Amino acid sequence: MKGNMLKVLALVVGLSCAAGLTARAADGDKKGSSEDRKALIEKYDKNKDGKLDRDERKAMSAEDKEKWQKASGGKKKKADDSK
Repeated sequence: MKGNMLKVLALVVGLSCAAGLTARAADGDKKGSSEDRKALIEKYDKNKDGKLDRDERKAMSAEDKEKWQKASGGKKKKADDSK
């Protein structure tokens, strides 16, 4: 009985550690994206308001648009689709 409880406890601890490491690795990916996003804002933010409006995003190269999509979590605003 004690042996089974120790096995279960070891399994729970191991899974918790694995989940923590996975979450930390995902945060590391976001930090890289954050740096890309900041660099793109610096490059294309013509009115210096700290964000890119529709016209500023249209001025991006195709390569930078892909970086922007990845840095933004792959989401595309509906307003961009309509124009």
